[in-house]
Amino acid sequence: MRQYQVALGLLSAAVLTACGGNGSPGPTIDSSVARGTLVANPPVLVPIPQATGPALTKLDPVVFKAMLDAAKPGLTQITGAPKCEISTYYMKYTTVGGANEATDATGAIMVPSGTDAACTGPRPVLLYAHGTTVEKSFNMANLRDNSEASLVAAMYAAQGFIVVASNFAGYDTSALSYHPYLNAEQQANDMVDSLRAARKAFPNIAAQDSGKLVIAGYSQGGHVAMATQRAMQTTYASEFKVTALAGMSGPYAMSLLGDAVFAGSPNAGGTVFLPMITTSWQKSYGGLYASTNEVYEDKFATGIEALIPGSLTFTDLFTTGKLPATALFAKDSLPGPSTPAFGAFFGDGNLIKTSYRNAYLADAQKNPCNVNSADPLNCAPANAFRKAGVKNDLRNYVPTVPVMLCGGNGDPTVFFASSQATAGYFQAKGLPAAALTLLDVDSTPTSAADPFAAAKAGFGQAKAAAINAAVAAKQDPATAVASVYHGTLVPPFCNAAARGFFQQVLAK
Repeated sequence: MRQYQVALGLLSAAVLTACGGNGSPGPTIDSSVARGTLVANPPVLVPIPQATGPALTKLDPVVFKAMLDAAKPGLTQITGAPKCEISTYYMKYTTVGGANEATDATGAIMVPSGTDAACTGPRPVLLYAHGTTVEKSFNMANLRDNSEASLVAAMYAAQGFIVVASNFAGYDTSALSYHPYLNAEQQANDMVDSLRAARKAFPNIAAQDSGKLVIAGYSQGGHVAMATQRAMQTTYASEFKVTALAGMSGPYAMSLLGDAVFAGSPNAGGTVFLPMITTSWQKSYGGLYASTNEVYEDKFATGIEALIPGSLTFTDLFTTGKLPATALFAKDSLPGPSTPAFGAFFGDGNLIKTSYRNAYLADAQKNPCNVNSADPLNCAPANAFRKAGVKNDLRNYVPTVPVMLCGGNGDPTVFFASSQATAGYFQAKGLPAAALTLLDVDSTPTSAADPFAAAKAGFGQAKAAAINAAVAAKQDPATAVASVYHGTLVPPFCNAAARGFFQQVLAK
């Protein structure tokens, strides 16, 4: 969950959001092997290293609580004290890439057990999609060193959910040479295949599936989670039955966000996200460019397709000069920043060529989208990037399950406008009000009866603590809050709210 913090630290808190060539797909995978095939069954049991003593093959609740509070004091006040022991398994499975090429991916299965009533008998399954990361080695089976994995384990597995979490194609040991970032169809297929593979493992790892399936994800994973629920409701309806969906801080409204970025409201971290999106869509669909030099200034164009995911951290990408930290567009590129808060994204050493931005904006003016909030994708863009944005915008169906969309109104990385626009679309298309929860954790509880009062109050306290720490360190409080808003402040509270939402739905 730490992936955005360095870029955000350079920006002002007033900043708001939007998200996000053809190369060899990597080693050949046997296309005759069915999707969702589990490469080794049972999958590998992952030991948890300890500072002293032998590694643990099963994570004890007391030990896990100590790990969590040592890493982030007070975290278990949000997650709740762990109730269950956790056995974590590492799996590899077959899936497809963005161009439907055969490939493989890896992931984690977290299995709860123990004497507490929440840990015994058939358990609900959470299919979880992680947030953006730039490091290829990312692995959700690493509960010791992966902060997102440990948060998910604490929030769900330690409270009685069986967790299935893909690392996504292109990460870890996947043979795919790129990651199909924010490709809704591919990422849904990847998630489907991860669950297929996990289900094959369940009988061999003492995972008793209750038949109740919930889906959640944060940031990029919010988009992936919703795309997966859509696919399971449509393409895979005969195979899967979803109980509920929780999207957290996700860029669901891709067309809206893309147009906002290019119009002068870039998002924090955009110099990383935009290349990930562009490479993904180029390799998936083609046509976005004939050469990377069409999109990027020459200083950055060479090798950019293979840059992410890779061996460099967010910090490394900036300090080594592989990418600019904030300057997405040239300082003289017009239109300029939509408000002064976005000024940091216009400057010298920029990433995106003005000619590429101009072509995008010309198409946006000629072929506008998002004109009607109840029918936002009733448009016909000619620009290849905008076409892909519409293709991967999730405002084109209506869920048939209870939905929660959680986020924070001040998020500079994935603007809360995405959640608001998506919720508005669902409502306009007939999703019953009782089936839709739009939660802004950065808001005041509506009353003593507000079911999310604890999440809102907790977020407020965490935000205040960040401000006070900045003041004590003689740092700018607004910048301090912006630097941790998306990656640190929002995730635990949205996950806590999502878990409560799932538990309420499952209890019916």
